[in-house]
Amino acid sequence: MPNSPEPVRKDPETETPRRVVARRQGPLLMEGPVEVELEDGSVVRSDRFRVALCTCARSRRFPWCDTSHRTREQPRDRDTGREA
Repeated sequence: MPNSPEPVRKDPETETPRRVVARRQGPLLMEGPVEVELEDGSVVRSDRFRVALCTCARSRRFPWCDTSHRTREQPRDRDTGREA
């Protein structure tokens, strides 16, 4: 199992924070580059300027989003039959 990279310590007063955009029906959009540590301890990296991280666990490219969340059916209200 590969070792996790050591976190780089930076001064929080001078460092510009990364922006993460959260959408209720989609992935987390992050400014890149990013490194993601997976459950097994392995680390994957993307050097893209914007990265979409899967939050539905349906992606075949997990942790990267492949838009599989778009095919999932929305839960319906039992009484009205409309989307909840």
